[in-house]
Amino acid sequence: MVKMERVIVLLSLYHFCLTSAAINSLRYVCTTSWGIPDVPDFISVGMLDGQPFSYYDSNIRRIIPRKAWAFKAVDPHYFERATSHCNREQEGIKGNITAAMKKFKQTGGMHTLQNIHGCEWDDETGSTYSYDLYAYDGEDLQAFYMKNMKLQQTVTADSAQSEQRKFFMTEACIPELKNYVNFGKSTLKRKVPPEVTLLQKDPSSPVTCHATGFYPKLITVSWQRDGEDIYEDVELGETLPNGDGEFQIRSSLRVSPEDMKMHNYTCTVQHSSLQQDVVKVLNVEAILTDRENGPPVAVIISVVTAALTVIAVVGLILWKRKSGYSKATTSDNDASSASS
Repeated sequence: MVKMERVIVLLSLYHFCLTSAAINSLRYVCTTSWGIPDVPDFISVGMLDGQPFSYYDSNIRRIIPRKAWAFKAVDPHYFERATSHCNREQEGIKGNITAAMKKFKQTGGMHTLQNIHGCEWDDETGSTYSYDLYAYDGEDLQAFYMKNMKLQQTVTADSAQSEQRKFFMTEACIPELKNYVNFGKSTLKRKVPPEVTLLQKDPSSPVTCHATGFYPKLITVSWQRDGEDIYEDVELGETLPNGDGEFQIRSSLRVSPEDMKMHNYTCTVQHSSLQQDVVKVLNVEAILTDRENGPPVAVIISVVTAALTVIAVVGLILWKRKSGYSKATTSDNDASSASS
C-alpha cells in the first residue's frame, strides 16, 4: 500500500521531538485519500505533546477521545460540536481532492490531501509558534507560519480561508493548548523508566540493545568499547510508539564473536526517569539471559510493524517538507482541526 521508506519518513514527521522539556505542542492531522483500499477516506487525529487524544474517521463519523483528561478539558457538548465540524469538513475536503486531481489532469490512481496545523508554546519563555501546512501527494501546496503572532511565511495563500486560518493561528490554538496541558499534565509529566534487553538472532547477527516502555520520548542509547563511545558499525533506529502512550527504540551493533571476547562492550541507556544510567554488558551470558526473560525478537518486530501501520494509516504520504516545518527535530511531543 505504502512503500516502507515513505512510512519511515512520515514517522519522523509524525513524531517530532522538541529540544526543551518546557515546550508543549498541539497538533491536528487530517488526511483524505483517494483510491487507497481498506483505508477510511478521511482521518483526523489530535495530538498533545505527541500523544493522540482524539480520533475521527469517515467510517465511524464521530470523534473518539483517546485520553480520559480530554473529557475534563472541554464542556459536555464539545465533542458533539467537533464531530459535526468534522462531518462538514470531511465532505468539503473530498471536493478539494477531486479539484486537485482535475487540476493535475488525474483520473485515477492513489492520491492524498493532507493538512497539519497546530502550535507550540514554551511555558518558560512564553514564546509561541503556529503553523498551517498543506500537501497533495506528498508535495507542499500551502504553508503558513506565525512566531509570537507574527506571520513568518506564506506560500500560495488563498484569501477564502485566510480569516479562519488567522483566527486559529492567532487566537484559538494557544489557549486551547494551554487548557489541554493543564488537564493532561498528570499524563504528560509522568516518567516511566525503560526496560533494556540485549538480543541477538545468532552469533553472526548484529546485537540489538532494545529499550521499551519508557516515557517521555527523549532517550539516549549508545555503545561503548572498553569505556569509549563507538559510532562505527552502529545503527540507531527510530523512537517508535508502543501504542499505549509509551515508546521503544533499538540500537544495533555489528561485532564479531572474537572482538566480543577481546573487548568489553556495553550499551548505555540514559533517560530522565533514571537516577542512574542503565548499562548492559555485552556477553553471551547476558544475551542468553535477556533472550529468556526479555521480549523475543519476533515480538519486537511485530510491535514495530504495527506502529508503522498505524502511522501509515494516519499519514499515508511522503511529505517532503520543503516548507521548513522540520524546525523541531528532537520531542515528546496532524487539513482541518476537529476543534478549530
